[in-house]
Parts: sequence; C-alpha cells; structure tokens
Amino acid sequence: MTCYQLLRIVSHMSRRKSKKIKGKRPGSAAVTRERVLAVMAQAGHPLFLREIIHYCHVRPEQKNEVRKVVSDLVRQGKIILLKGNRYGLAEQMRLVTGRLIVHPDGFGFVRPDEPGVEDVFIPPKRLKGAIHGDKVVARVERIRAKGPEGSIVRILERGLDRVIGVFRSGRKVATVIPEDERLHFEVIIPLDAAMDAQDDQVVMAEIEDFSDRVKNPIGRVVEVLGDPDDLGVQTKIVMHKFDLPMDFAHETLAHAKALPDSVRPEDFRGRKDIRDLPLVTIDGEHARDFDDAVHVSETRSGFVLTVAIADVSHYVQPGDPIDHEAVGRGTSVYFPSMVIPMLPEALSNNLCSLVPGEDRLAMVARIRFDHRGRARKANFFKAVMRSHRRFTYVEARRILRQKDVGLSPKDRKFIQLLGSMEKLAMALMEQRRRRGSIDFDLPEPEVILGLRGNLEDIVLRERNIAHRIIEEFMIAANEAVANFLVERLVPTLYRVHDKPASDKISEFVNFARTLGLDIDVPDEVTPRWCQKVLDMVSGRPQEYIINTVLLRTMQQAVYSPHNIGHFGLASSNYLHFTSPIRRYPDLIVHRILKGNLKRARKRPVYTIEALEDLGTALSARERVAMEAEREMLDRLKVRYMGDKIGEVYEGVISGVTSFGFFVELRQILVHGIVRLVDLADDYYILDQARHRLIGQRTKKVFQLGQPVTVRVKSVNIARRHVNFELVDQGRETSKI
Repeated sequence: MTCYQLLRIVSHMSRRKSKKIKGKRPGSAAVTRERVLAVMAQAGHPLFLREIIHYCHVRPEQKNEVRKVVSDLVRQGKIILLKGNRYGLAEQMRLVTGRLIVHPDGFGFVRPDEPGVEDVFIPPKRLKGAIHGDKVVARVERIRAKGPEGSIVRILERGLDRVIGVFRSGRKVATVIPEDERLHFEVIIPLDAAMDAQDDQVVMAEIEDFSDRVKNPIGRVVEVLGDPDDLGVQTKIVMHKFDLPMDFAHETLAHAKALPDSVRPEDFRGRKDIRDLPLVTIDGEHARDFDDAVHVSETRSGFVLTVAIADVSHYVQPGDPIDHEAVGRGTSVYFPSMVIPMLPEALSNNLCSLVPGEDRLAMVARIRFDHRGRARKANFFKAVMRSHRRFTYVEARRILRQKDVGLSPKDRKFIQLLGSMEKLAMALMEQRRRRGSIDFDLPEPEVILGLRGNLEDIVLRERNIAHRIIEEFMIAANEAVANFLVERLVPTLYRVHDKPASDKISEFVNFARTLGLDIDVPDEVTPRWCQKVLDMVSGRPQEYIINTVLLRTMQQAVYSPHNIGHFGLASSNYLHFTSPIRRYPDLIVHRILKGNLKRARKRPVYTIEALEDLGTALSARERVAMEAEREMLDRLKVRYMGDKIGEVYEGVISGVTSFGFFVELRQILVHGIVRLVDLADDYYILDQARHRLIGQRTKKVFQLGQPVTVRVKSVNIARRHVNFELVDQGRETSKI
C-alpha cells in the first residue's frame, strides 16, 4: 500500500467518524458549554482536548473558546480530566461533584451541587487529602442501605484559605491547631511569619501552600485574636468562622453621616401627625434599637390597635451604599456581648430607633378588632410619631400585676393602656388557638454578663405576659399587611412555612407512642393536629421532649414571593413588616406597602424574579445568623460548665446513640453526654426504632425523654464537649 493510499483511507475514516458526532459548521455561533457537553455525550467515551475541538467543528480562531469552556466545565465538576489527559463526563462515570462535609470523627459526606441527588458517604481512608469545605469530585462505588458510598477522586478547589486556631510555638516552626474539630490537620507557621503570637493564643492563619505534596498546609499568622477565655475573643472567632462583617464600608458610613440627625419639617409632608397618641415601646432590658411602638384603645365595638414601625425606607433608598450593604448582611446578628447591626448605628440606634420623647417617621398599621379579637378593618399610613414611654418586659409585667401599688405617677397613667393591651392580646391568642396555631412554649437560655463583660450565669429566659402582648400585636400587624397586599394582587416577599414531610411525622408518631401517647399518623398534617398533641402532654413529664422532637419535624420558614401560607401560625397570608431596622425583608415590604397605599401601581415595586432572588439570598443570610448565634451560645455554655466539675444537675435524655446518650440540663439548657464506657454495670445495645438503649443483662432502659440525674464528669472547652456520669443509676432507670 502506497503512502498516498494510506492517507486516503485515514482521511476517509476521519470523515466517517466526524459524521457520527454532529456539530455546528465552521462560522456558526460561539462555543457554549451545552455544545461541548453534547459533543462528549455523543462520543460515548472520554476524549482528548484536540478531539473535543475537532468534533465541535470550530474555526481556528475559536479553539481558545473551546479550551476555556472545557476548563470551566472541569472547574465546575461537569467533566473530569482523567489519567492520560483525556476528558470524561462526570455523570457517565458515576461521579458526583459537590462540597465535602467532614464529621469530627473523620468520615465525611459529599453534598452534591445537583438538587435532589443523595449525599455520598466517604469513609475516612477515602478522603485522600480532601478537607471540610472543599469542592470535590467523588466516585460512587457502592450503594448501601443508608445511601451511596464512595471515595474522593479529585479536589476541585479548597474550601478555605484562612484558619482560626490555637498557636503553638516550636524550635524551628510553629503550628496553628484549627479550632474547628472538622479540620484534621495543623497549619505549619515559619517562625518569621508568626506576628509575635504567644503560646495558647487564638490566631488567624492564612494558608499559602496547600498542595498535594505537603501533608499539612503552610501559612502565616495574619491576626492575633488573643486569650481564648476572653468573651470578646470568642465573639471574634464566631464572626470569622461565619464570615460575618466586622465593620461597615467607608462609603456606607459616609452616606449615613450625611443623613439628618433628627426629623426635619419637610419630612412631615404627606404624613399624619400622631405625636399626641401615647404610643409606647416594650422591649428587652438591653435593647437599643426600637422598631415598634404600640397603642390600644377600647371602643364600644371592640379594640383599635395602632402599631407604628420605624420608617427605615424613608432614609435607605434602593441601591444607595447603605442599602447595598444592608441587603448583603440581610439581618442583624445578636450575641450576648454585642450586636452586628444590619444598618449603621446612626440609623439603628438613633434616627430610625423609636426612642422616647423624640419625633420619628413611621409606617403605621391601624387595625380594628371586635371584642373577641377578630380583625374587622385595617388601614395603613405614613406618620410622624413620638414614643411616650419605653418599658422593659419586666416593668410592663410589674405594672399589669401590681396595678397602682407602689407605682410612680409617670407609670400610674399607663395602667389603663397596658390593661387594654392585655385584654386584646388574650383575645388574639384565643383566636390563634381556635384556628390551630402551634405554640411551642420551649424555654430559652439567657446569658448574664458582669459589669466587665464576663460570663456570670446562665438562666432560663422569662417569658411573661408583656412578651405575649408584643408577639400577638406583631403577628396581627404582619398578617394585616399581608392581607392588604394579597387583596390587591401585589407581588411581595412572604414569610412562608411549609407543612412537615409525611415521613417525619410518621417517625414522630412512632416515637411518641414509645412514650405512651395514643396517637396515629393523621390523614393530613394540620397545625391543629400538632397543637392537639402538644396539649396532650401539657404539664406531663414528657412535655419538654415532645415539644422538642415535634419542633424538629418542622420545615424551616423562609422568604418567598410564592405564598404557600405559614403552617406554624396556621396563617394563610403572612410576611415580616415589623422589624425593618434589623431585617431586610421587612424593609422590602415597607417599600412595597408604601408604593401601594393610594392605588395599585401599574408596575410592581419589585418583580417576582427579583423577589425570588432576594428571598433565596435573605433566607440563607438568616440561617447563617441563626447558626452563628447558636454557636456563640454553645461556646458560652461549655465555658460556664468549666468550673462545675462534680456538681449534680437534673436533666432529660435528649438523644440516644450507639455510644451513649445525650442529656440536656433542665435549668440551664446545657447539653452533654453520658458515654457507655461510664455505664459499667452492663453491656447496652441501641434500639434505634424506639430511641433507647437496653442493658443485655439487667434490661435497664435509657430512653429519649427520660428524666435523669447526672454529675459533671469532665469538660473539654477546646472541643466544646461536656461529659456527664449518671447519679444513682438504679433509681433513675426503668426496666423492660
């Protein structure tokens, strides 16, 4: 065969192969990811880069476009670079791309980017250098009863570039031991990059080299946070961990500084003057930003409730520097020793805050109720108002209970007002109860700080009638605004709460039966059914654990323009209107309400698409804030228990595992564990279906919800673990 004939055959084969993989002709549209993925799918096997370029049928000058698209797809995990420099489709090789979530015990899960795809379990030995937070590609190797299991095949990008931990110096190098127990490595710090940090101080280290060739990353100290026992340092740790903003941008502060210090005469235009109405605020003792002021008057037909909410939207315009930063923060974050505000202090604590005796701009909801607390009419308007008195919850309760006994003249004149508030609040509570609204009356911990900001005590937060009054009035105002906008078909951002998943309710019912509750899985889960269950255990020993476990079955409330109602409140129309100083969704609702007061707008203030994006982002920011606040509280709880070794507490079993059971202390809501190794009287096996441990010989039972008495055995502050041991084991257990 001549060279000429061989070339003819090769050319003919190439043309035949090209016909199998259809593509755009030269001179066609730009190269897209869909085009590249389609070419690879048609090929049916991994391809070299030159083959991908060839089968895409691009012009010579478009080759770099293909290279860029392929590179982007590799970074996204859609295609994988294999050994031998071939590229394969992830979905055709049982590969999953996602974020790695590592458990403190060493194993992990890959949470796929694709919605609806199951998490992939990764045993410790198959992590292959990947760490918590990394974006990875995992190969599914088998399907277990609990789900898919696999191994990491590629790290696409590191999930962190900074680590907070404890500094330890050495002869040649120093190390930073990560504070996050899910990070199973140490950061190596050259001595000339230690920023004079001292042993046992908390520092932030920036990672400079985390390549595959090093077991432990190499980095440098960029900030010394200080003594881990300092409350301020613990707060900084949480702020860094959850990437919470430390300070406002210079442009934001400059814009806030340019705002007026007080309400100006020109601000009165288009507003009702209600400064003579004796509105009052009722808040916590340490509150500094006052969103809402309330007033109730009694009439022949019932009640008139006036709820005045700070008009933040007058000062914060869409797209200005304050607004830009506020939407990024999404919400204020509250720690025991400080607040990370959504708005600069000039607004949150001054210009917008409804402080007593000062003129303030407000959006007002005025709602008329009959004597039974049923809403009859509502109207909304812009106003200038003035708070006539600031009450704490404790002060308001004292006046309601003591009446005029020992009260000062300035407080005595509010007796009638507060009495009318209590009457209306009780009527509103009864109306919510009738419609089936769920009332999870769970205790909450309160941190008591000393004059120097030190942790003094943790107690149960008091929830009295004054709390109830404000809660009921805020719910009423939120519902009234939602109803107003629904009637006018105005797109807005609702606070929605979906019903629990049926499998979760089935699990709850099975658990409740083990505690002796005679209940069945309902044909339809309703708020009324949930409240009926709570009423069944009211005042009984199982009350706390049933409340807790039922709450765990609930979905998380989110922000959305699609109104599916609020399951927990048994409300068909609900949104957030009453806290625009600390929640951005409320500010959105204010703008929408203000834009629709007189007549329906031809164009909505926000489009559905914009509200969808905002709802998703703001729900995520809310979750971050909640997790940060919860972690800060957990850190303080563990530190509080540090000097309580040997002390005895009453508690309830809040979780059961194969290695022991968790106990929550009743008076301070601190969690700890009783490990099976500390139960030396028997071998215990887990009855997972009934949430209990059973002794093989003694038949003793430790079950979820069971009261126990425990002694503090040890506290690991660094790892935030509290270990208990059982007191009077024979008396505390039951038998089967």
